[in-house]
Amino acid sequence: MTATGERVDRVDERDRVIGVVDRGDAITNLWLHRVATTVCRDADGRILVHRRPETMSRFPGRYNWLVGGGVEAGESYERAAARELTEELGVPAPTVRFAFKFLCRGVISPYWLGVHEAVVTGDLAPDPEEIDWHAWVTESELRDLTGRLPFVPDGVEALRRYTEGRHATRPA
Repeated sequence: MTATGERVDRVDERDRVIGVVDRGDAITNLWLHRVATTVCRDADGRILVHRRPETMSRFPGRYNWLVGGGVEAGESYERAAARELTEELGVPAPTVRFAFKFLCRGVISPYWLGVHEAVVTGDLAPDPEEIDWHAWVTESELRDLTGRLPFVPDGVEALRRYTEGRHATRPA
């Protein structure tokens, strides 16, 4: 058993809970679980882009436009998205709005990806263990950046779905 200490709901192809497992085990065994992310926009509608530190175990030094992480066992997508914003960006009690979810086949393992949106105002206080650089960009600039910089591959798939308006299903 891989001990990450993070307990997550193991889910099926319809995003129904079938058990509780360690997230490391879910990844190692390619079991479906849930991940919640947020598209952060500023008051002008620009999107937050960030780079992961080189010390990260997954996708070190890669860029991403989504902020998020694993949905803990028994936690809703929305609650996990808000918690992750607070943990990673220092945004207190953010309001997130569900956009869509889809079954992401993932580069490392498969998972259900819940995508949310939030308007983030005020100063950010990124956790340096999660984010080592960030900037606000327009959607056009973001699309350009994904073609020029090394982005997290699953994030590029989510961006394609987000910009094409392919909103899958409401969370279970």
